[in-house]
Amino acid sequence: MKFFKKMYANKFIRYSFIVLVLLFAAEGFILTASFFAIKLHLFNDPGAVDYNDRYFQDIQKTEMLSKNDTCNNPVRSVFEFYQQLNVLNSHYPYNAMKLHSCFLKHEDINLAQKMIQAIQLELIDSTELVNDMKARTVSQKNRIASDKNAFSWMNIIEWEDFKIAVAKDSLIIDSVSRVTRVEPRLIVSVLLGEQMRLFNSSREVYKQVINPLKILSVESKFSLGVTGIKEETAKRTERFIKDTNSVFYLGKEFEHLLDFSTEDTLNERFNRLVNYRNHYYSYMYAALIIRQIRQQWLDAGYDISNRPEILATLFNLGYAVSIPKPNPSVGGSRIIVNEKMYTFGSLAYQFYYSGELDQLFPYKINYW
Repeated sequence: MKFFKKMYANKFIRYSFIVLVLLFAAEGFILTASFFAIKLHLFNDPGAVDYNDRYFQDIQKTEMLSKNDTCNNPVRSVFEFYQQLNVLNSHYPYNAMKLHSCFLKHEDINLAQKMIQAIQLELIDSTELVNDMKARTVSQKNRIASDKNAFSWMNIIEWEDFKIAVAKDSLIIDSVSRVTRVEPRLIVSVLLGEQMRLFNSSREVYKQVINPLKILSVESKFSLGVTGIKEETAKRTERFIKDTNSVFYLGKEFEHLLDFSTEDTLNERFNRLVNYRNHYYSYMYAALIIRQIRQQWLDAGYDISNRPEILATLFNLGYAVSIPKPNPSVGGSRIIVNEKMYTFGSLAYQFYYSGELDQLFPYKINYW
């Protein structure tokens, strides 16, 4: 005891001891505060309605009207598409080539029109292109076309890295798709939003690991896995696929897709989602959430099966925000890519209708 008193009498040792105790106390406070913040969802991005939501609404109304025209006069619809394609080719030949390739492959004029609309929405501030599209003619002869992608965020290295990384998971995504009957391209659409957010918010991790190795970022803190599934969301997904009284219930064929093999569900859930070598469960949870939300809206009389921007928005915001209604808004977490602000839903929409990665994740019409 005397030894410790002598030690404590030394000012240097005493102050060092006090500082050490304060550091441990501070760390304990931070960890405790973080725990409760996560449980209370204080770290969650509340999300936002997309700046262009009004235009999304207009696109949806226009699409409903144009479907009748397409059915009544398909030849005219194809002719008008080629006129717009010609205009696009004079401004952005790369995107025109992508759209034309998809049209020849799928022979779906409705899909082709949506792809045109997605580009028009991205370039809504480009007055010359907008006017040319409306007139369906090129106003400036011998104009110099851009050699870039019309979607500005697809001109950065992060997008190139994502394409390489997701290609490595294409077989796993297809496997999940077959089991859940959720279109692979739709699964990739929500994956993209989460990965682009991580690529830009965790720059050091991206520079040191993601970029050199060309792999997807696996979250292990506030959200889990490559698709950013929160623990509470995962628990709800597991519960809803078995709860026959839930509005998110999918039927008996889906009930055992998330069964656990051990009694330690907490650790098993964490390990299955943060598995760095196999992202199967990250995609499985994501696909089931998408399908559950779609089923809820369908049963309520609102079919959002062909609205990737809405499904992605609701996937990002969570079950609590999924309230079926006539005119849902596009939005979600705000993501800055290439110094431009996007929402989770708009980014998913742009990828889905871009024609990119169509060889790996082709459009599957009426896949549900």
